[in-house]
Amino acid sequence: MLIPTDWKDYELIDTGDGEKLERWGGYTLIRPDPQAIWPADKNSGPWTKWDGYYHRSKQGGGQWEFKKKLPENMEINYEQLKFRIKPTDFKHMGLFPEQAINWRWFSEKIRKAGRPVKVLNLFAYTGGATLAAAQAGAKVCHVDAAKGMNLWAKQNAGLSGLDESSFRFITDDVMKFVHREKRRESRYDAIIMDPPSYGRGPNGEMWKLEKNLYSLVELCRDILTPDPLFFLLNLYTTGLSPVVAENILNILLTKRYQGKAYSDELGLKATSSGFILPCGVAGRWEKEPQ
Repeated sequence: MLIPTDWKDYELIDTGDGEKLERWGGYTLIRPDPQAIWPADKNSGPWTKWDGYYHRSKQGGGQWEFKKKLPENMEINYEQLKFRIKPTDFKHMGLFPEQAINWRWFSEKIRKAGRPVKVLNLFAYTGGATLAAAQAGAKVCHVDAAKGMNLWAKQNAGLSGLDESSFRFITDDVMKFVHREKRRESRYDAIIMDPPSYGRGPNGEMWKLEKNLYSLVELCRDILTPDPLFFLLNLYTTGLSPVVAENILNILLTKRYQGKAYSDELGLKATSSGFILPCGVAGRWEKEPQ
C-alpha cells in the first residue's frame, strides 16, 4: 500500500464508526469515511477535542458544527508547497493528503528527466498535483470543469510562490478538451488524472467512470509524446480493484511504449491506533522505472 509518511501539517489521528479524526494545521476535525467500519472509542481521548464536526444527514449531504470559529483563510504546508484549505459543504477540505505519495513519485521522475517536461493534469481539482509537478520543473496544463476549483488552484499556486508561466488553467469538460488537443496535435510528456465516479461538465456533459474511463485513457494515449515519461491514474470509486487501473494502463500504454504499469491502494496511517485507512487506488505507468 502507498502511504505518505512526510506530512507535518496534516495528521490522521484515529478512525472508526464510519468517521475519521484529523488534524489540519492547528485544528482538529471529524469527517465521515465509509471505509472506517470498525469501532472507535469516541467518549474519551482525542475524539472529544474536536474543533469541527461534519454530521452526515440521513437525507444525504450534511452540515458542519464548530466548537469555535475557524479562520476564513486556513493554510497548510507540504514541503515548499502551500495550500489554502477550508471545510466545504460536501465535507471536503480542498486537498487529499494521501496524494502526497504520488506527488513525491512523479516529482522525482520530472527532476531526473533531463529534458523539459509538459504535464497534463485532468480533473485537477484545487491543484495539488499541478503544484507538485510545477515545483519539480514541469510546465503544467491544469483542466477542471469547475471554475471555482481552478480559481482555488490559482490561489494555491500564488501562495506557493510558483512562476505563473509554469501553468495553464483551463475550465472545460475533460473529454472535450482532450479531443480538441488531439485535433490540434498537442502533445504531453506525462498525464495525471483523478476522475470522479460521476460528474457533469460546465454544459451538462455526463461522466460515468465505468462507462467513460477506458475511452478517456485511450484518447489521452494519442496526445502523449513519442517518448512519454509517466501516466498516473487515480481511482476513488469504491469497489474498483487496483488491477482495473493496471490492466487499462498495460493494454493502452505498455503495449505501445513498453515501460511498466503497476498499481496499489493509497492509504493513510492513523497515529493513535496504527490502523490504515484505505483512500482509493493509484495506477502508475512509467517508461523507465526507477
